[in-house]
Amino acid sequence: MTTVRRWERHVVVHATVDHRIEAVFPYLADPTKWHDFAPAVEYRKRIDDGQLRVGMRWMATDRIGPFRVHFVDELESLDENRRVVWLSSAPWNARVEYACTASGAVTHIRADYSGDLGDSLRWQVGWLPGWATHLILAQDFRRLDRLLTRKARAARRWYQHHETASSR
Repeated sequence: MTTVRRWERHVVVHATVDHRIEAVFPYLADPTKWHDFAPAVEYRKRIDDGQLRVGMRWMATDRIGPFRVHFVDELESLDENRRVVWLSSAPWNARVEYACTASGAVTHIRADYSGDLGDSLRWQVGWLPGWATHLILAQDFRRLDRLLTRKARAARRWYQHHETASSR
């Protein structure tokens, strides 16, 4: 007999970001960059010192509507430019895996979110249907694509200006 846990959530998002994997992956592998494209992310700060490694932890705060949720993120697995897995403590009790595949100048991402909502998150987001959660999470990748496009355009303008200036 399979037990269905009422507060358990599982959402898979397939996204395409029109930038090279070398530009995309660092944003998925560094929690301090998540706020740049995921508006729910309010705060991330490393707890552990040293180089990025499995087991490293971050203090974390997400904003869900008017509420702030405090927890710890931990790096569970890292395969550079391919896959990164994050674990979040209560109340998220979540596992997030970003699996990336390069296809020329495009990156395909399979984002697998699973967890068992605890405490106040049950009434803050537990009522959301799966399709709504999927939509919210998928928007983060569209924002990441726009962010990387703006950065690439700014870099191009800078190089064009400096190439013109140096040829004078």
